[in-house]
Amino acid sequence: MDKEKLCEQLKIDEGCIYEVYKDHLGYPTFGIGHLITENDPEFEKPIGTPVSSERVLVAFEQDIKTVISDCCKLLDNFYAYPEEVKQIVANMMFNLGYTRLSKFRNFKAALEAREWNRAADEMVDSRWYRQVGKRAERLVERMRNI
Repeated sequence: MDKEKLCEQLKIDEGCIYEVYKDHLGYPTFGIGHLITENDPEFEKPIGTPVSSERVLVAFEQDIKTVISDCCKLLDNFYAYPEEVKQIVANMMFNLGYTRLSKFRNFKAALEAREWNRAADEMVDSRWYRQVGKRAERLVERMRNI
C-alpha cells in the first residue's frame, strides 16, 4: 500500500495543525487528525498548545499503522484489493475508526464481491456521507472510477 499517497490525501482531508485544537465534534486533536487520548503527552493540555512537527509525524505514523491493521481486520486479504480501493478504505478508516466502519456491512459485502459501484452506493447511503461532505463525494467518485 502506498502510504505516502495516503498521507498526502489525509493531509488534504484532515489538514495538518501544529497545536492542540478541538475537532468538529469537540474532541481535542492535533496534527493530521490525531485524536488525543490519555496515553498522549498532549492529554489535558489546553487548546492552542503548540505541537512539534516531529511529534505530529510520530503520531501520524502510529495512526497509519493502526488504520492499516484495522483495514486488515475489516477485510480479509486487504492487500489483495486494488490500490485505489485500499486507499479509499484506509481514508474512511482514518476518518471513522474501526468500530464505526465495521458497521458498514453492505459496503463491506460489496467490496468483498468486488462490486465497486455498489460499494459507492453504500457509501452514499450513510450518515457519514451526509456529514463529511466533499471528502465523501471525492471518495465515492474515486470508488465509481475503479
